[in-house]
Amino acid sequence: MARYTGPKTKISRIFGEPILGNGKYLSKNSNPPGQHGANRKRKQLGEYALQLREKQKAKYTYGLLEKQFRNLFDEATRRKGVAGEVLIKLLEARLDNTVFRLGIAPSRPAARQLVSHKHITVNGIVVNTPSYQLKPGDVVSLKNKTANNTALTSVIRGKNPKFSWLDWNEKEMKGVFIAYPERESVPENIKEQLIVELYSK
Repeated sequence: MARYTGPKTKISRIFGEPILGNGKYLSKNSNPPGQHGANRKRKQLGEYALQLREKQKAKYTYGLLEKQFRNLFDEATRRKGVAGEVLIKLLEARLDNTVFRLGIAPSRPAARQLVSHKHITVNGIVVNTPSYQLKPGDVVSLKNKTANNTALTSVIRGKNPKFSWLDWNEKEMKGVFIAYPERESVPENIKEQLIVELYSK
């Protein structure tokens, strides 16, 4: 499956914030990328540019390409509730994102790789699709063979306590997707209403 493999710090410099978790490098050079980035002032963006930028930010943050993101947005509009908030809930319910949130992997790309390489099970069944949509009550865990691999388990840091929609059992190395998160609980700085406005044109 296609994915973005380019320089991550460059993406963070475009948006002026560490959306890919590399704030250490962004603090050294926060200028926009390009030959004249240091001399180019960040100009006032128009309405369409702001909407497009917000969509791109969400795509890069969660590691989706355009077609995947559009399909997920279409699914969000079909469900009950505010489309933007439902979109964030669906993004958070992706298996690769949940593996990252549970602390099993240090980043979303690392979580994606764990899933793709068949190290993760959902309700006891191996799932190797990063975009797999979890449902409330689903149990996410490491495959038995993987759980005995100290090289992989040594990077497990455990769930951040602020992610109240997830539960992590460190002893059993199992996590439960309790419910879809409320928008205010998701820490990502994404203005989802701008994405809805963009796709509504």
